Amino acid sequence: MALDEARISLAHGNGGRYMRELIQEVFARHLGGGVLDTDLDACPRPPLPEGEVVFTTDGFTVQPLEFPGGNIGSLAVHGTTNDLAVAGATPLYLSLNVFIEEGLEVEVLERIIASLAQAARATGVQVAAGDTKVLRRGEGGGLYLATTGIGVRRPGLKLNMASIRPGDRLLVSGSVGDHGISVMLAREQFGLSGELESDAASVLPLTRALLELPGLRFMRDPTRGGLATVAHEIARAAGCSVRLQESAIPVRDTVRSVCEMLGYDPYYLACEGRVVAVLAPEDAEQALRAWRALPDGAAAAIIGEVDATGRPVVIETELGGRRMLEELEDDSLPRIC
Repeated sequence: MALDEARISLAHGNGGRYMRELIQEVFARHLGGGVLDTDLDACPRPPLPEGEVVFTTDGFTVQPLEFPGGNIGSLAVHGTTNDLAVAGATPLYLSLNVFIEEGLEVEVLERIIASLAQAARATGVQVAAGDTKVLRRGEGGGLYLATTGIGVRRPGLKLNMASIRPGDRLLVSGSVGDHGISVMLAREQFGLSGELESDAASVLPLTRALLELPGLRFMRDPTRGGLATVAHEIARAAGCSVRLQESAIPVRDTVRSVCEMLGYDPYYLACEGRVVAVLAPEDAEQALRAWRALPDGAAAAIIGEVDATGRPVVIETELGGRRMLEELEDDSLPRIC
């Protein structure tokens, strides 16, 4: 590339030539076209199809910036569009704010933005607006991203925790804890390393597969705080308890082994390509079949049900006992997303 320096300097954020080159040769080259036009000093006016407009916003501070199965760029696309997808919406547009720490290698930045652009194309979403800032050395973690997503969903679609009833079933679309452990292994903490890849991916095919089921109550992607935190949110909002079956919850052997060695609980670890869904009991098996017919849903399972009595979240162990899953307090693995 033609940028004058191999690393980002404060000059790349001062509005002058270096900043213009950075925008044109990295961001516009990978993200340009469509509704994004870096040559116009105007707000974009992207067209929206008929339906209810849904929007969300998110920030990403993961360390390391690149990890097996993805990087902070693809993670930003998937994380934001997945929030729209579990709300029943089709993601259409993103805004992108980039906070670059002085000293970041331009080559690393370009790889991340190229990955972000590829993830956006695969998901069918366009980056419509953006901004860049450069932080002084030591004031950031290399690169932070902030995104806002806009999507459209069918009018009248109601997916919320208030509709959950005792007897409803909980499903998860795949193994839990993959993202959290893959990022931890990429840090090579505790002298550990491994080949496990993050589950970071678009969940749009998974959510679309369930939208026509009349008994679909609610969907959520179990990111920070993992499966256990989603279960607590359901119990609190619905005024019910959640009973999980340990033997039914899919956990990879690698994730389980690392958790046993270091004292982590896989049910609290972040996922970035999974969906937790709550359905009426009469539709649960059909939902499971629909998920298992998809590549990213092959390991889907019915993992529990909503109960009207008892503690908020209880897991029935493989040995026949019960233990409470308390609400998360400490963040055992920070900077995961």
